Amino acid sequence: MSFAALLTQEQVEKIHDASLEILEETGLKVRYEPARELFKAHGCSVDGERVKFPRAVVEKYRKMVPASFTFHGRDPKFDKTIPQDSPVIVTASSAPDIIDPVTGKERRAESTDIARIAHLINELPGYDIFSISTLADDAPADQFTISRLYPSIKYCLKPIRVTTTDMKDTRSILELAYIVAGGEEAYKAHPFLTHHYCPVVSPLTMDNLSTENVMFFAKEGLPVYPTIVPNAGLTSPMSMAGTLVQGNAEFLSALMLMQMTKEGTPTIYATLGTVADMRSGAYTSGAIECGMLHMAFAQLARFYNVPAGGYVGLTNAKLNDAQSGYETGMSGIAGLLGGMDMFNIGGLIDALKTFDFAKAVIDDEMAQMMKRMKHGVSFTDEDLALNLIKEIGPGGSFITAKHTISRMKTEAVMTKIADRDARTIWEKKGATDTQTKAMKKAKDIMNVNTGPLITPDVDEKIRSAFPGLIAGTLEPIQ
Repeated sequence: MSFAALLTQEQVEKIHDASLEILEETGLKVRYEPARELFKAHGCSVDGERVKFPRAVVEKYRKMVPASFTFHGRDPKFDKTIPQDSPVIVTASSAPDIIDPVTGKERRAESTDIARIAHLINELPGYDIFSISTLADDAPADQFTISRLYPSIKYCLKPIRVTTTDMKDTRSILELAYIVAGGEEAYKAHPFLTHHYCPVVSPLTMDNLSTENVMFFAKEGLPVYPTIVPNAGLTSPMSMAGTLVQGNAEFLSALMLMQMTKEGTPTIYATLGTVADMRSGAYTSGAIECGMLHMAFAQLARFYNVPAGGYVGLTNAKLNDAQSGYETGMSGIAGLLGGMDMFNIGGLIDALKTFDFAKAVIDDEMAQMMKRMKHGVSFTDEDLALNLIKEIGPGGSFITAKHTISRMKTEAVMTKIADRDARTIWEKKGATDTQTKAMKKAKDIMNVNTGPLITPDVDEKIRSAFPGLIAGTLEPIQ
């Protein structure tokens, strides 16, 4: 598949050169002392917390990144490697709130909601990776991340993306992973968790905890990648070109952190670039400019020969309505055509604040459409169908041809949520709207194959290792 180019090659190279200038002359504030020591040992200048990166150092280390990144599932059949398996669809994550699937009202999300969502994502075919969609308001203070990960592992075999806080939290997560895998060695041979952080806080600041975690996982050889989050007008220049320069410099600094920690560490050029609505300062993750920035960042990723991805296809809509649909669809397709490999796209409304079950189901169907588009058009002799066209001839019909029958379920996406019936048939079926149909499908999934995906023995070991852990039980939606 050829990709749409938002930028010219000259503009890509201009951004690269400008980013090198920023890194060399302005640099970053690096709060984490071991990171400063690492940079200094590899040829960077350090003055207090300010680190500057010579061009030659940047050029050396940015060429060490592998061209691919693999997400491992607990069941290897769910393993995905980008770019060859692109597009990889990931749920958007960490919303504090949820639309209650029974009352339809917004409330704080809890661990039981995560169990439901994990099962839903495990069953929906369009999703490839479960990035834990919500927080858990019922989590004990000392078990914040484990209370999110436990129900996720319990009900999802696909790759899971997780973020931890401090190193104590990180070691707890790994302890859980080792129990599930049957030991540390078994886990490290096929690590089913992918770790994610935002070590660079725009503008141009590398923090403590995320930086420490990125260095830890890179050193351990476990899957980890950073996301860069410039917000034009607030944390980056109020111009897309300036935001691309700054965001690219921030990505390159994170890339160097990882390569200096362990050369050859895989990563993803992952972003959530936005342009703020300066009428209010609103975070506009649903704006078309978000899609445009991701198209441009994907071009920069290809320039560096690194997989690209990020939070695109999001929405500022408060309901799963027309705004939600067109914002998700427009920027999602922009990212696909622009060459993104990974899409954090599923289930959230209200600028990443709220999870909606029906939205997740609709986004699954959209994901299947995106994958069909990426698959492209086959041009084999059989697909060109010259002999068939000649055989059927003027005025004929293709409906009963073997050529048609053999392709009727594969050539086009057979939508389950999008309605294609005649109005009279639609009315006879109840005249249901998209939200209603999607919510019914979510509820149907909640009543099938809902058993835990870990054995009672493993579950007992987990609960023994973490006293007071939340129940993490899936409760079907009635």
